[in-house]
Amino acid sequence: MSDLNNRVKEVIIESLELEDVTPADIVDSAPIFGKNEKGEGLGLDSIDALELGIAIKEKFGVSFSSVKEEAKKHFASVDTLSAYIAEHTEG
Repeated sequence: MSDLNNRVKEVIIESLELEDVTPADIVDSAPIFGKNEKGEGLGLDSIDALELGIAIKEKFGVSFSSVKEEAKKHFASVDTLSAYIAEHTEG
């Protein structure tokens, strides 16, 4: 899943134009939205969520539930997002 995690990180960085962030800067288990108790996480907001959802759909061909809580759990971290993509794509 490491390769997929890196691809997801690249999509996050490119789609949200995070200029000073590299894939190595993003902790796989850290929150994509907000920060954890260690201060890890990207701290993204709801506008970022919409842009990221569209970019993930275009890049990986997956769709997300319109149920906010269900979609939210898939976007919890790079690990959870990669797991969802792996489960819903071929190859």
